Amino acid sequence: MKKNNKNTLKLIIGVLFLIIVIIAICKICSLNLGIDDIKGYVDSFGKFAPIVYIIMFALIPLTLFPDSILAIAGGLVFGLFRGYIYTTIGALIGGTISFFISRYWGRDVVKKLTKEKLDKIENMINNRGFVIVFLLRLIPLFPFDVISYGSGLTSIKYKDFLLATFFGTIPGILVFTNLGAESVNIGSNSFYLSISALILLFIVSIFLKNKFILNNLIDDSNN
Repeated sequence: MKKNNKNTLKLIIGVLFLIIVIIAICKICSLNLGIDDIKGYVDSFGKFAPIVYIIMFALIPLTLFPDSILAIAGGLVFGLFRGYIYTTIGALIGGTISFFISRYWGRDVVKKLTKEKLDKIENMINNRGFVIVFLLRLIPLFPFDVISYGSGLTSIKYKDFLLATFFGTIPGILVFTNLGAESVNIGSNSFYLSISALILLFIVSIFLKNKFILNNLIDDSNN
């Protein structure tokens, strides 16, 4: 009896969550999805703009919209300091949602959401947990949501996933929000520095991808 009640409650919560998500996705997709459009939309909420921005970022994994564009818009709207804080909060909530969707709703749901094979990422995270999630988060070339969904399918503890996400996303979020914050100063030295930081981030990402991630894939395939 208790089990049936628990399943019913889980179903109701799932349906309500799905309805909220669909409404939010439709609202986000109704935007033109350019940086200036996002800025105008978020600014229109006045003092509630930070909450709206955090919710939008938290729902990014369900829309498959590029999180880097929203992070740049966050820097443009709020500046580097507040933009970083709000983006980090949104990223952690979004990562958490994706993590538990895959952990409790399973592989079939995740495949429909991502349309990607997650076997290799799963194997790496299962074998090395925190370190692999941390390294993957350092690499913008790996989609944020795919890492979150893949992690939920593994045995990694949520605490390790959350900490690895927090520390691993620091460089990327700083670079993208700084780029947005400096986009109002196009032509200035600070703007060109922000572009240089973005280029450096991608160079380091490629190095990390080739040095560590590919090596881990090779090691896992040999085991």
